Amino acid sequence: MSVDLIDEHVYEQTMKNKVLPSLARCSHEGWMDSCQPGDKDSFRSDIPNEDTGDPHKRLHYVCYSASEFQDATPTHVMARYRGAIVISHGFSEFGRKYEELTWYFLMAGYSVCILDHWGHGLSGRGVDDPNLVWVDNWERYVADLAGFCTQVAQTYAGEHPVYLYAHSMGAAIGARMLERFPDIIGKAVLSSPMIEPKTGHMPLAALAAADAACAVGMGEKPVPGFRPFDANLDMSKYKHGSLARVEWAHQLRVGQTWYQTSQVTYQWIKEALQMCRELMRPDQCAQVEAPILLFQAEPDRFVLPKAQEKFAAQVRDGGCEVELVKVPHSMHELYEMPNAVLGPYLDRIFSFFEQPYVLLNDEASREDLDDIAHV
Repeated sequence: MSVDLIDEHVYEQTMKNKVLPSLARCSHEGWMDSCQPGDKDSFRSDIPNEDTGDPHKRLHYVCYSASEFQDATPTHVMARYRGAIVISHGFSEFGRKYEELTWYFLMAGYSVCILDHWGHGLSGRGVDDPNLVWVDNWERYVADLAGFCTQVAQTYAGEHPVYLYAHSMGAAIGARMLERFPDIIGKAVLSSPMIEPKTGHMPLAALAAADAACAVGMGEKPVPGFRPFDANLDMSKYKHGSLARVEWAHQLRVGQTWYQTSQVTYQWIKEALQMCRELMRPDQCAQVEAPILLFQAEPDRFVLPKAQEKFAAQVRDGGCEVELVKVPHSMHELYEMPNAVLGPYLDRIFSFFEQPYVLLNDEASREDLDDIAHV
């Protein structure tokens, strides 16, 4: 199916006057405790408000009900209810950045559940400086997302499936979750996944350097080269992107201190690289059961395409369906592209979620999926 995209010429007005009021009528905010690393069952989703529990362990989330959205939307959206989509955001991002995408998912008949990952948005972060992103163990990210999917998103999905839309760091977390907990997600979209971040093509050296820094007590210190948030938007970093969408997201960061995370700590580098190494193990890729639609941005200034292709091949070799779609003349944040690219991108996502799953059980079907599609 297709949805009507916001006119970029009146983007701000449409978001303020139409999208945000519609979302407010169907949104439910919640708080929960972060998991113990590696243990999704230690996840607590019963924290009543933001003033309860340990602020460093508390996670923030927002869920949007498709049925309430349809009841409250003046245009009388009548899409068939299809399940729930969990959005897993990228590094230095936050749930509110995905409000436009949430609106499109709601119009298509999906409830939407978004978790602010540990160290991001309004969630706990373990450090006091809002510029810094730190995590004690990468498995915390995975366990948190798995617990959120099973204890929160599943209640919105009911008897329907829970799907995953994940971007960059959030897609690496999501990919590892698909390996560790293969029965949670029905299908997964991995958009510009951080299978391997760009580290000067020397990931082992970067990991060794980060490990050494952590060993001498510098784990919470920022890595050189990453600066605090700058309120002045540099659009040159978003080549090919939609000015209206990028500006809107930037103003959200300007208006909320806790959305201004921008500096990587040594501990985060260490944990992120270890997570990426683990999820690339062939025996772990073979554990994936959920069909995957993987989008590869061309060019991408943050992640390496070869690692994405290797991951897709290894998951496919394990017997699971993977479609890799290259998006030329784009950028890392594919959901912030102009309508000419965003439209086909969303159409592909909706078609993927709606199509029946066919198990790969012969070489012919594998060869068909080896053909790279282009948007």
